Amino acid sequence: MSFPLLTATAALPAIGAIATAAVPAARRTAAKWLALLFSLGTLVLAAVVFLRFEPGGDRYQLTESRAWIADFGVRYELGVDGIGVALLGLTALLIPFVIVAAWHDADPLETKSTRWRPTQGFFALILMVEAMVILSFVATDVFLFYILFEAMLIPMYFLIGGFGDRAHAGSDESAATQRSYAAVKFLLYNLAGGLIMLAAVIGLYVVAGSFSLLEIAEARANGSLEMATSTERWLFLGFFFAFAVKAPLWPLHTWLPNAMGEATAPVAVLITAIVDKVGTFAMLRFCLGLFPEASKWATPVVITLALISIVYGALLAVGQRDIKRLIAYASISHFGFIILGIFAMTSQGQSGATLYMVNHGISTAALLLVAGFLITRRGSRLIADYGGVQKVAPVLAGTFLIGGLATLSLPGLAPFVSEFLVLVGTFSAYPVAGIIATSGIVLAALYVLVLYQRTMTGPVQESVRSMPDLRARELAVAVPLIAVLIFLGVFPKPLTEVVNPAVEHTMSDVQKKDPQPEVEAAK
Repeated sequence: MSFPLLTATAALPAIGAIATAAVPAARRTAAKWLALLFSLGTLVLAAVVFLRFEPGGDRYQLTESRAWIADFGVRYELGVDGIGVALLGLTALLIPFVIVAAWHDADPLETKSTRWRPTQGFFALILMVEAMVILSFVATDVFLFYILFEAMLIPMYFLIGGFGDRAHAGSDESAATQRSYAAVKFLLYNLAGGLIMLAAVIGLYVVAGSFSLLEIAEARANGSLEMATSTERWLFLGFFFAFAVKAPLWPLHTWLPNAMGEATAPVAVLITAIVDKVGTFAMLRFCLGLFPEASKWATPVVITLALISIVYGALLAVGQRDIKRLIAYASISHFGFIILGIFAMTSQGQSGATLYMVNHGISTAALLLVAGFLITRRGSRLIADYGGVQKVAPVLAGTFLIGGLATLSLPGLAPFVSEFLVLVGTFSAYPVAGIIATSGIVLAALYVLVLYQRTMTGPVQESVRSMPDLRARELAVAVPLIAVLIFLGVFPKPLTEVVNPAVEHTMSDVQKKDPQPEVEAAK
């Protein structure tokens, strides 16, 4: 097509980031509205991409290709498939809610510094993350994807370390130290994964002579590209390690609770609902697409790690005293379900994994943002500092409950569909793994309901007796997210129609077919 729609969708938030950063220091409110306007414009373009995408058409659509670093064979090459368009839509949908929820998060910093513009910088960084994530979902040049995969760490580092959560029991100096530690840990873990991936990207170019995902796939299909088994496995491990850190998969997960705990609630949503999805998305697009035989070779180990993530994350969530760290460990458990669905190598499992990425993003955003509103009111992240909130702020408690029920995959809410598909797809290929994974559902019910009981029910604590209920701005964040959870819970067809053809292509890449049910012949 003549108009570069994918480029425009990614470029608009990048332009918005520059424009927001350039707003004069005294015009903080104008900077917020400008950032929101650009995020809404991006959502409109994402909706156009979704509507222009034809589920039954070519695998990659709305493609763009231009020379970039010609001497090294690097191209600016874009294209979107059904999985990418679903996650692009998730990103564009959530960012406006993140901005509205974070409306006052940078305000305390304005009174402490006159030499920089924290409000403008805060919202500019959010828009820059959006631009990089969107572009990563549509990049079909491996080197271009790698650049974006690493570059998005920079704004996230500053969002965690420079604009972290102020709800600490200790001194300001102690809080700053913890934020700095969390930001550095986030950066080092992900940089380490990225450096290993860079070696694998270079190795792929040496073997394939191209960075283009489309060219490599075509060469594989026509038999002109042959990769030694050992080479393919080493390259797979290089890519998978980086994606497992980003995902995050046990035992490479330890940066996430620190990062989410020290970040503000909207930035925590950026981390787990948006940025981390790049890792699981890349497993589908690059690990399975580029290294199908190695992916099948690694499946038993990956499934084992995914099961450990499911159970381990849920068990640690049960024992948490910090609200945001509880949600972080719950996310580790949920990412285990996503990776389990991907490597079950069944159409139901991979469709469920893709839907899980979208639905987990929405449900976690709803729960985390409402939790952020709660924490802002009380000034504490500790569960023990709450009690009886539903009696003084019933709307806040009600939205918190719905977000929690979505997190435990209650039937009728969006995550149930995806979790059910993952379990069905896993059980049909690996029955024992499917049985073990179901324990995550039981544990999810435990940590969510215990969290709600301890914070929202019981006697009203004196510290929450005067707590206000959700205000109009906060309702504008919570209500639409809950509406989407209910809509996709009872009518997931708009997503499944887009995702299923892309999953069929992925299944074809790894040359896998769904196991046939064994039915005893009628006598």
